Amino acid sequence: MKIIRAKDYNDMSRKAANIISAQVILKPDSVLGLATGSSPIGIYEQLIKWYNKGDVDFGACTTFNLDEYRGLTADHDQSYHYFMHKNFFGRVNVPKERINLPDGAQMDAEKECQRYDTAIRAAGGIDLQLLGMGLNGHIGFNEPAEYFSKGTHCVDLTESTIEANKRFFASADDVPRQAYTMGVQTIMLARRIVIVVSGENKAEVVREAFFGPVTPRVPASILQLHTDVSVVADEAALSLCGDLVP
Repeated sequence: MKIIRAKDYNDMSRKAANIISAQVILKPDSVLGLATGSSPIGIYEQLIKWYNKGDVDFGACTTFNLDEYRGLTADHDQSYHYFMHKNFFGRVNVPKERINLPDGAQMDAEKECQRYDTAIRAAGGIDLQLLGMGLNGHIGFNEPAEYFSKGTHCVDLTESTIEANKRFFASADDVPRQAYTMGVQTIMLARRIVIVVSGENKAEVVREAFFGPVTPRVPASILQLHTDVSVVADEAALSLCGDLVP
């Protein structure tokens, strides 16, 4: 595990975007695993700037997003389909037919999860997976549990996750209670992983996830066992790690 220290959110975003752009430049047909939420927005903005300058070309890439709310259609303004097209896909040249997200409108969970895992395998697996991390250590929507999940599955969201996401909805009652998410095993099968973390409110979980025991109670802790993980974190997120980080 490589820890990359950043000064602040903007510096974190640039450093992570550098890793992703290098991946695409060196392997133009990369399969990218992408994330939503506030953490990666700065990364997408930086990649869009470099795309507009002609420094990076996504025309041969395939993408798979981590997750989607179950019950939301792709055109719902709080769906992750909508988020990704607004913040990234609508502003770069990833071919529409190569963009993949779980279908939140498909209410047959078993059918949808099997479809998504099959599509990932058919693409040859994920070359680089981008992750954020929740306050409880969740990655994707893999919440703290008694065991690590395997393939794509439907999860019941915890109250802490619903509370964290309610700011995007009219009220907490409007936040979906379930989501489709790649499983921890699916994430760990990515050949390379980049996880970004910023803010003092993440400092405690950063210490637990990356310097504590590997446990499904802190899902991100399993990343310690991956052979190629870069943790890009700002000073505030690393503030409780002391001498553990150079």
